[in-house]
Amino acid sequence: MKDTASQSQPVIEAKGLNLVFQTADGPVQALKDVNLSIGQGEFVSFIGPSGCGKTTFLRAIAALETPTSGTLTVNGMPPDEARRKRAYGYVFQAAGLYPWRTIAGNIRLPLEIMGFDRKAQDDRVSHVLELVELKGFGKKFPWQLSGGMQQRASIARALAFDADILLMDEPFGALDEIVRDRLNEETLKLWARTGKTVGFVTHSIPEAVYLSTKIVVMSPRPGRITDVIDSPLPRDRPLDIRDSREFIEIAHRVREGLRAGHHDE
Repeated sequence: MKDTASQSQPVIEAKGLNLVFQTADGPVQALKDVNLSIGQGEFVSFIGPSGCGKTTFLRAIAALETPTSGTLTVNGMPPDEARRKRAYGYVFQAAGLYPWRTIAGNIRLPLEIMGFDRKAQDDRVSHVLELVELKGFGKKFPWQLSGGMQQRASIARALAFDADILLMDEPFGALDEIVRDRLNEETLKLWARTGKTVGFVTHSIPEAVYLSTKIVVMSPRPGRITDVIDSPLPRDRPLDIRDSREFIEIAHRVREGLRAGHHDE
């Protein structure tokens, strides 16, 4: 895949972003002075300890949280406008499939809400089922699929309306290592086929290094960016690249960034 990230305007851009939650115990600063630019077609992972603001930042991009100050744009627009224009698909930590709907029915749901005609729905559902390697499973119900397959169905649902941006909030965190490895491989293939811009939250250093063109390391609350690592790894990445010197060096830098964030508390 051609690297166009450096040649285009930022798809997602944060400048001096702060977000404070008001709680019964007083204000809690979830994000502090976040500055970040994400280019078209990049795969950007956010990694840091629990409570560091990774998911909060992803939710702010999706207009599910409102920053207190600073600026945040998605495709050059405020996040709420980008949401209205369906600029992104969002994959949550849990698959969140409706048990009474078939897999195809779950994927079809956002298309129904958006008013696509039946033929367009059928075409899109068929296309994304093939993209996530679930062809032939459309008539199954969620309980008939493994956890990994359910997450792939959730990704298919997020892809169904063909948004340019895919936001993924730790989608493989609850899966065992073997399934996670397979889904990591499939996610890279999917990204290569679609060319989408991906924002991906994870707690796993190997997962972040394996998947990403850029790794954003965040500190404990208040969530700040302690390092942004542009990966030198090739975009075609077999799993055994994790044994390479370059991979191990990037993982070490991520680990050092996480440690530095703790020391700055």
